[in-house]
Amino acid sequence: MDPSDIQVSIDSQTLTLTSLSKILWPKSGVTKADYFRYINEAAPYILPFIKDRALTLIRYPHGASGPSFFQKNCPDYAPEFIKTVLIHDINYIVGGDLPTLYWLANQLALEIHVPFQLIHSKGPSEIVFDLDPPSRDAFDLAIDAALLIKEVCDQLQIISFIKTSGNKGLQIYIPLPENTYSYEETRLFGDFMAAFLINKKPQSFTTERLKKNRKGRLYLDIVQHAEGKTIVAPYTVRGNEDGLVAAPLFWEEVKPGLRPEQFPIQSMMERIKQKGCPFAHFFSAKDHQPFNQVLSILKKNQAKGALS
Repeated sequence: MDPSDIQVSIDSQTLTLTSLSKILWPKSGVTKADYFRYINEAAPYILPFIKDRALTLIRYPHGASGPSFFQKNCPDYAPEFIKTVLIHDINYIVGGDLPTLYWLANQLALEIHVPFQLIHSKGPSEIVFDLDPPSRDAFDLAIDAALLIKEVCDQLQIISFIKTSGNKGLQIYIPLPENTYSYEETRLFGDFMAAFLINKKPQSFTTERLKKNRKGRLYLDIVQHAEGKTIVAPYTVRGNEDGLVAAPLFWEEVKPGLRPEQFPIQSMMERIKQKGCPFAHFFSAKDHQPFNQVLSILKKNQAKGALS
């Protein structure tokens, strides 16, 4: 064993945590031990958003400054307590408990991406709008788009939540009751919102998939919200050099001057202690969404368009 390796017991599971002195984010000097400390403290906030989800991981064997690779299939050497689910010939790791989260951290799976539904759900568990500006320098475009979406949601009495992507964009969540809607139905709302934003500011927003054709505009990634697609889970850390967290925000924080660099791994727990968790009522909101009424109107409009 490496001198910095230790054995720990987590919920009756024994794990060996290795190479604790390894520096994972050279720019800030954050070590693997620091990362475990964050995982331990942030686990109550991370676990609800990866519970019963098939995980797609991005691993950084040499830390954030080194090469990375995607991992979907659970490796053969995974311990017996790791739960898996077979989906389309891929044996995914299922998130949800602390030993699994620790084991993933030890494997340097720095980024945890989740699908939009639970492993036992039919249809999406939430709608997510991914607001992707061309660069961090254009982050104000994401703020602008987010506030326009919030305005529409408020008018429709739709409950919405927002987080940073941990990189250069923002992501808006609309929690939904389980086993209630299809991706085709939620896509109607995504198409409606994208059309609204582009009509409002065509010089700022686009749904153009080819980067070379976006011409500096923010990409409204409505195609990403579909079965089998994934998004970075709340409170997980990204593999960029700054060690930024996909940080839930309070809506009042979304204003000019907001920057993704304000949410590195080093300060995230202090932020939660001081301000609380902006996603604290995410799951209870599922039962209070007036999405049926909104969807009914969209379907009527769709039918009218098909007849015209």
